[in-house]
Amino acid sequence: MKHHRGLTVLAFAGVLAAGLSAAAQQASQTASHDPEESQQAERGKQLYAERCSHCHGFNMVSAGDVTFDLRTFPRDQRERFFESVTNGKDRLMPPWGDVLSQDDIADIWAYVQSRGK
Repeated sequence: MKHHRGLTVLAFAGVLAAGLSAAAQQASQTASHDPEESQQAERGKQLYAERCSHCHGFNMVSAGDVTFDLRTFPRDQRERFFESVTNGKDRLMPPWGDVLSQDDIADIWAYVQSRGK
């Protein structure tokens, strides 16, 4: 039984590592007309892959209905986004303010605004 559990954990770790690698690789393909905006969204996509994709899904496509679909986050609610990321949300989303800088959150916001492209 212990051996089977170990193999399951190993398999899960392999799948997770492959997914993170693919998400980080896709981060370099972010397109925008403004070079500075594009670079910010690219940094945001990398941070998203590392910090957010576990719950919100790769490229913001969630596997379920527990987490918010960030592709539909209102573009005019930047302040709400920063508040939710910094302080957490409804005990379902942990606060990231002690892990991510305001610049990091701004980069992730730029990626969210790209709608995962």
